[in-house]
This record gives sequence, structure tokens and C-alpha cells, in this order.
Amino acid sequence: MSDVQDLTAGPRMGKARQARVSRELATVLVSTVVLVLLCLIFAPSSVAYGALSGSLPFAAILAIVGLGQMLVVQQGGFDLSVPGGVSLAVVIASHYPAGNDAQLLPAVGLALCCALAAGLANGILVGVLRLNAIVATIGMNAVLYGGVFAVSGGVPRITTDLLASIAGGETLGVGNTIWFAAVILAFVWFMMKRTVVGRRFEAVGANPRAALAIGLPIRSYQMSAYVIAQVHYCIAGLMIAGITTQPTAFQGDSLLLPSVAVVVLGGTSLLGGRGFPLPTVIAAFFLNQLSQFALSVGLPYSAQTIIQAFALGFGIAAYSVRWTGLKKLITSSREE
Repeated sequence: MSDVQDLTAGPRMGKARQARVSRELATVLVSTVVLVLLCLIFAPSSVAYGALSGSLPFAAILAIVGLGQMLVVQQGGFDLSVPGGVSLAVVIASHYPAGNDAQLLPAVGLALCCALAAGLANGILVGVLRLNAIVATIGMNAVLYGGVFAVSGGVPRITTDLLASIAGGETLGVGNTIWFAAVILAFVWFMMKRTVVGRRFEAVGANPRAALAIGLPIRSYQMSAYVIAQVHYCIAGLMIAGITTQPTAFQGDSLLLPSVAVVVLGGTSLLGGRGFPLPTVIAAFFLNQLSQFALSVGLPYSAQTIIQAFALGFGIAAYSVRWTGLKKLITSSREE
């Protein structure tokens, strides 16, 4: 047990963690504040009440997906089955009930079962059989899209009134989708930062060999990341099916790159280790608002992929560059 404590809760690492958390949170907060100020100056319509009420639910959905992707990245992997997982939940929720509210609960149960099966398959392929995470999850994405076409035939269908009222409704003046994202954020944060399981999960991602040496079941933790991630994608798909009038069979396609971008912008290392739930959620708002700003100033919708790629590059640069060493290098060159 002492080895586990040294690995996950040592005093020096505790101080380092506090510093890292401050850095990640400060970086994404400052970036978001600067973006909002730019919106107020150059595109005030993008931060108007009407624009925010329409865009924040989609930012919340991106946050839910991003939290799922974060868990996989913490284990040193990537989950490229996001589009299939989200889209399958969308078509099950919209096609299986066929507009009948009484069939919504069985449809949600079926969607969750499919998500658990897909996550377990990903976990076995990556965590047990040691396949490359990118290759395994691309294959799973193809399987999930096979399920999408089997259920929908590629034809969109209107969702039930009950799901529309749940996902698209409001509570205390705040969209229910935002409440769902807030609850999921609180749960993920508590599990990661306040439980032994969460600390061990982060320890496995940071150094699998050391975790294996002290007896942690690294394969179980790696598998659980993919299973829980698919549950996140399923919830996001159900929310999309509720807030979109007639969701298509390809709703998840636009979430793959942003899901990775918000994880990187939130400060989680692509090499695995600690995750940052709150900065990841703030990064989802940042990326969503960045897209709204771009549209407001006249950039075409097709430019969003380029914007997301730039945001991903910005996140990698912000947390990869050793700014202290760069400052010393500039100072020394000036002195010479």
C-alpha cells in the first residue's frame, strides 16, 4: 500500500499536481476570457442570449464526449469510434420507439447495452490483446456504423416528444443538456480526484509498468476507460436525438476531432496520466464559441475543421513548450 501511496499521493507529487492543475485551468480560462472579449468587440451577436441558448447545448454535448475521450487518452490511447458510438445511440433513440413515448425507455436501455458491448470490445482489443488503439477503434467504428445502417437504413426519423422535452427542455432557466453535462462532470471529477480507484486509474495511465510492478490490474483499468467512454458517447447521442428535430445517421462524425481537441486544450497529456475534467469542459465551451465567432465574422462553415485543427495545435503547443526554458534561452541570448 505504501508503494501505491508513493505513486499516487506523495507530498512532492501533490505539490506538482496542484501546480499543474493551476496551469491547465488558468490557461483554458484565460483563453476563454480573451475569446469572449474578442466576440464582444468584433462579433457581439455570437454572445447574445439567443445565440448562446442555441449553442450551449451543443457545447455541453461536446463536453460529455470530451470527458469520455479524456478517460481513454489518460490510458495513453485514442478512441476513434466516437462517431459510430454517438450515431448508433442517435438512431436507436429515434428509430426504435417510432415516435412512441412508451418505447423510449427500452430504446435507451438498448442503446446503453450496445455502448457497453462496444466499449468492452474496444477494451479487450486494446487492453488484453494489446492491439494498437487507433487501429482497434477504427475497426470498431466501422462495426458501429454497420449497426447504424442496420437500424436506420440511412434514413432520418423524428424523435419522440418525451426525449425532446427531456433533452431540449429547461430547468431553472438552464437547458437540461447543460445539467446533464454538469452532473457528469461532477461525477467524473469526484471519481478521478477523490477516490482511490480514480488515483490508481491515473497512476496506471502515467506509468503502466510501475503500476503493474506494485500489483495494480492495469488491463482492467485500461478496459474500463473504453467502456465508460462509450457510455459517455451514448449519453451524448441521446441528447443529440432529443435536441435535433430530425437527426441524421451521421451525427457523430463532427465530434471526433473536437473530442480530441478539447482534451488537449484541457491539458491532458497525449502520453497518458492525469486528466483535467473541469478544464476539458471549459475547453468544450471555448471550441464551440470559437466556431460561433468564426461563423459570425463571415467564415464558411467548412472552415470549422481548420479552426478545430488550429485549436488542437494550439493546445499541444501550450502544454508542450517549456516556457521557463524558453525564457531563459531568450534572456541568455540578450545578455550575449
